[in-house]
This record gives sequence, structure tokens and C-alpha cells, in this order.
Amino acid sequence: MTITRPAHRQRHPDHVAIGGASGFWGDSSVGPVQLVQSGRIDYLVFDYLAELTMSLLAGARLKNPDSGYAGDFVSVALRQVLADCLRQGIRIVANAGGVNPAGCAQAVRALAQELGLNVKIAQVQGDDVMPQWRDWQASAAPLDLQTGQPLPERLSTANAYLGALPIQAALDAGADIVITGRCVDSAITLGVLLHAFQWPSDDWQRLAAGSLAGHIIECGCQATGGLFTDWREVPDWPHIGYPILECHADGSFIVTKPEGSGGRVSVPVVSEQLLYEIGDPRHYLLPDVRCDFSQVQLQQVGPDRVLVQGAQGRPPSDSYKVSATYVDGWRTQALLTIVGFDAAAKAERTAQAILTRTRELLAQRGWPDYSATHVQVLGLAQCLGPHRSAPDLFEATMRLAVRHPRKEALELLAREIAAAGTSWAPGTTGSGGGRPGISPNLRHCAFLLPKTRLQPQVLLDDQPVPLALACQGAATSHPLAGMPAEAAAELETPAGPELPPQADWTAVPLLALAWARSGDKGDHSNIGVIARQHADLPLLRAQLTAQAVAQYLAHLVQGPVTRYEVPGIGAFNFLCQQALDGGGMSSLRGDPLGKGMGQILLTLPILVPPGHAALKGG
Repeated sequence: MTITRPAHRQRHPDHVAIGGASGFWGDSSVGPVQLVQSGRIDYLVFDYLAELTMSLLAGARLKNPDSGYAGDFVSVALRQVLADCLRQGIRIVANAGGVNPAGCAQAVRALAQELGLNVKIAQVQGDDVMPQWRDWQASAAPLDLQTGQPLPERLSTANAYLGALPIQAALDAGADIVITGRCVDSAITLGVLLHAFQWPSDDWQRLAAGSLAGHIIECGCQATGGLFTDWREVPDWPHIGYPILECHADGSFIVTKPEGSGGRVSVPVVSEQLLYEIGDPRHYLLPDVRCDFSQVQLQQVGPDRVLVQGAQGRPPSDSYKVSATYVDGWRTQALLTIVGFDAAAKAERTAQAILTRTRELLAQRGWPDYSATHVQVLGLAQCLGPHRSAPDLFEATMRLAVRHPRKEALELLAREIAAAGTSWAPGTTGSGGGRPGISPNLRHCAFLLPKTRLQPQVLLDDQPVPLALACQGAATSHPLAGMPAEAAAELETPAGPELPPQADWTAVPLLALAWARSGDKGDHSNIGVIARQHADLPLLRAQLTAQAVAQYLAHLVQGPVTRYEVPGIGAFNFLCQQALDGGGMSSLRGDPLGKGMGQILLTLPILVPPGHAALKGG
């Protein structure tokens, strides 16, 4: 018997409730079920697409034209909750379409038919830039936004970050499920709010507020205690709650989670997520609006309930940002566990022996040396560079990562790893994972494309939906940072007084004074630092400068460091350029996404005056 959806309705008279069910492709399957069973949401949104996920999906589609989308969305998430969503009138928006939104929509349609459900399915298309890449490269010679260098002729993928208006159009037309390809992560939520409240597309304040709402929940449990600095204070990790937004027509919203779930929603938790990967908080450029989050206010209004308000907005630029990838040789990594006295020294010598032997074999064949190598002994805290005190390990894991232009060279290296088990260090036990695999070395790049060159399309049950992209935006004079040139001079202007350290002050780790969270944008790392006490802002402002951070992280960060102040939440945001060895799938480091950069910065010594609470353990 076919189950037909009820009329779309708003569950709550004063707000719209949105549940964030996924923060990336690979997130837990419990999120959608937990949120739907809470009985509190009107919309269920899924974010699947990280910058390099598109390359993986494109590769999958080359092998199978029917793939290229996040299959888990259909086979796991929707199979669990689709029937309940229809019964409750919950509508679904997901960027699960990847490089094949039509294929994803067809798979959802097949699932609905199998389950006996009558569902209206919309798909958003038009983000793929590959069909016009050669023409645009020849006519405009675009440069990489991060390096300023010319882009390669051959790209693997190129997808524009679309905005929220196509999602709104799909919902306005009556879609139960909206499937998109590449769009900015926050657009999934903003599109819902544009539809629910019918905000004008040039109401910049509300568009900025809706974008902030989407930004807060786009990473799933990071808004409810996941990755929180004070992790010991976050209860019941196995049952951590996925985020729920209670959004109001004026743009304000409350961040919360299902009753009885684990995790924690507090001002510090939401502050960390607010700063996550945003660069300049005053000029956060999105396709629909240019956001200023510097004066956002957070207030604890109940247990696990944080009110968010104060986002400001201005017109966007006239360009889409395009995220692209290309293949630059090959890469592999090998792991070996070594047990016994001087385990770390044995691991280091083993790695060097493998490199020396294989380099000789490469030379014998007339092949070039490795493009890059990275030797790491896990457990030695080598990410701390000169600031670490090396522990005496009795058990160590050698990690050897390399890049080379020839796949055959890495096949040669992979064959030589196992020889360590009988040739060199006593206590070598192997990794248990077999011979290392070899994969293309995918590099990320980004460039700007005029919005007029793309024509996004919305199809509802394969029929076109009218779409008006009302505002194409104005040209921006500083495309790399997405901010007006006149604002550049304000970057280092302090937002308050400074309190320089005195001779009798004592050093404590930054952790005693602040929370922090870090992430990546390509090869850049973004580190947000929030003062635990606003009274400490003057001394932090004086000591936690861009120069101090650049010096402390000099073993990792090759480019400039910029500090931005965020007065609304008593915080600083640091943008560290050329910080991740290329970033993403190209980096050879153990932390290619910069998740540990904030933890490293929290070890920075900060001087505090006599009698400070940090000296008392308080």
C-alpha cells in the first residue's frame, strides 16, 4: 500500500526547527534516526561534500556512470527514516548528489517505490564547470586563489559553490526531498529558511543570519560538543546528540539537541564552531551574501540551549568560487610497528633505510627521486616541532609517506616495506595491513568564475522549476580574501586595550586561558581561539599576536599568519597560509586537515600576573 505524505506544515507556531543529520560523507548512521525520532523537527538537512569528496565521487563515476553520489544517503539514511519523515511532514535537503544529482534522485525514487512511498524529488544541477573549463582558462587565465599561480591545463573536477536560491525554488515548488550537487555547506540550511520565511533575496541581514545558522550545524556534532577543547566535560559520547536549530523569522536562532541525548550545547561549544574555517569573520564571502560574524552574540538560555543573534550582511560578489582538483603524480604511505628499547630510534632508522635502499633502486632504473617524503614516528609528538619533549617509547609506529611522478616507483617502494620484518630492527612486527596501496596524488585548487557563466537548474520529478537568481552581486576588489580593499588596513587594529606582560608574570599554557578549534581550507589552516574569561582579552591581545603565532608554528606554517578579532564572543581567528603541506589528499602529514593545529597552539606559553586564576588551577 502506498503511503502518501501529509500536507507540508510548520510544527511550531513561532519557529522552524531544522535537524543537522550529517557533517560529512562517512558520518554516523544514528543522526537521522535520532533527529526524526525526537519529533521536534520540520526539516532534516545533510551535508556530505568536503572539498576533495568531489574527486572521489568523480572517480567512482568514471568506473560506473550510475554512481558519483553519496550512496549512503540512499541506502542507509533514507532507508531508515524516509517513511517516518513523510508521516511527520519532515522535508529533506541534502547535497548528496555529488557529481551526479540526477543519479542520486533516481536512486531515491527507486527506494521510495520499493518502500511504497509517494515522494516529490527535486534535484539542483549546474555546478559542474568542467564543460567550459578549457574555454574559461584560455580567455581569462584564472589564477589559484591560494597560491596566485596559474592553474593546470587538466583538471579532474571543477565545481562551483552554488547558493541557496535553487534550494528555495525547489521547496517552494513542493519538493519533499531536495538533492543538490556542490553548493556552499550553509546554503542547505539557508535555502530552507528562505522558503520557510519567504525572506527577500536581498535582505542581507537575514541571509547572513541564515548562513550562520547553516554554518553552525554543517559539521554535525561539532555543534553539540564534538571536538570541544574541554572534552572531559562532554557527557555520553556514544549517544551524542545531533544539532537542532530553532530558527525565527528575524534571523535569530537557538542551537539545541534532542532531549536525553549525550553531548553538550554551551556558549563555548557554539563559539568554537562559529569560528570553524571562516577566515576573516568580518568578510565571510558566500554566493548569496557577504557575512560579518564579528559582532555575533551568544547567550545560554537554558540547559543545552544557546541563542545566536547579531550576524550582519552585505551584497555578495559577482563571482562563484570554484573548487577544483587535479592529479599530480602518485602517493603512498606505509606503517610499521616496532617494540622494544629505543623503539622510536629504531623506527626512524628503519624509515631512512627504506628510503636509502629504494632511492638506489630508482636511480638504477633511471627514475627521478621522490617528489616529497615524510617520516613520522607516531607517539613522539613531532607535530610540536621544537616545543616537544620526546617521550621514551617502548612501542612506536613508523609512518613513511612519499610522493612520486611514476606509479611504478611507488610499487617498488611498497614491495620493500615487508623486508623490514626480518632485516633490521628487533621487535619489528609489521602493520597488519598488507602491502601499502598506491593512489593518485590529488591536489586542490580554487578560482573565481563570473556568476553569469553558470545557469543552475532545478528539476522537480524531472520537470523544470522556474528559478530567478535575483542578485548576481557586485565585483569585489580583493578576490583572494573576499573583502573590500579599504578593510585590509583594519586587519591588525586591536578591538580593545592591550596589557603587556611584566617581569614578575608567570607562564601558563594557552589552554588555561582559552578554547580553540582548527580546520582547513585547502593548504590554509584556520585556528579560532576564544578567551575563557573576557578579562583576559587585554593580555591575550598583547601576547597572542600574529607574529607570535607565526613564530610558534614556524615548523608547520610556511606562509603569512593573519589575526582577526571577533569582539562579539571575545575571540581571535588566525588564518595560517601554506600550513598543511598542500592540504587534503596531497599532504603527506599525519594531520592533512589541520585538525590538530589548534591543539598545538594551546601549548603556547602565555604570561599571566601574580594571583591569576590559571596559577591556582581555577
